[in-house]
Amino acid sequence: MKPFFLVVCLLASACARKESGETHSAFDAASGVTRAGAAGKPHVVPLHAMSGDVEILSGDPDKAGEPFVMRINELPGTKIPLHSHPVDENITVVQGTWYFAVADKWDRAALTPLRAGDYAFAPKGSTMFAYCPDGAIVQVHGIGPFQIHWWHGLKTLDDAGAASTFTFRKGETVTGARGRGKIRQGYASGEIVQYEIALENGSVVMVDQADLHRVQ
Repeated sequence: MKPFFLVVCLLASACARKESGETHSAFDAASGVTRAGAAGKPHVVPLHAMSGDVEILSGDPDKAGEPFVMRINELPGTKIPLHSHPVDENITVVQGTWYFAVADKWDRAALTPLRAGDYAFAPKGSTMFAYCPDGAIVQVHGIGPFQIHWWHGLKTLDDAGAASTFTFRKGETVTGARGRGKIRQGYASGEIVQYEIALENGSVVMVDQADLHRVQ
């Protein structure tokens, strides 16, 4: 979800394409992208806490024919909707547990738990989905362009007509099973509707719309 998935925000330029489910940049739904080290120069990037959604360790995922390595910060509660990529995807979990499946229907029973050190390979064109109940850092490498096709499109709270999909708005205070906090963003694809919420304890989580209540 939230998928898959930055400090440079690319949402505005992609809004016209998201609802059609077209293939577009893998960073369209991201809220913070950072780069570690100078491109093409030797550097070492220790595993560390991530403040943004994605950290590019090497290469350029958007550039055709260029090898890349990046880390994705999967928030607790994230459901990643059905999607595919036009290139092979190599996945290594480096922290936490991440649940992954290659299938044409989102089904929690089909998910395989991947723990730190586990690896998964998804050939180009594969339809896949994932779930991250407790947070994880996932490292992805391959050869660009690492674009993404959301099979049921992608909507956010920034889109025109968001009220037809989302019950809550940015900045609203809500409460749910993970605690009380303020909504930072919302993501919807097919039946999956989730919100990124900054909790009062300082952590950030993803929560299903059905599990939230507005604080009056």
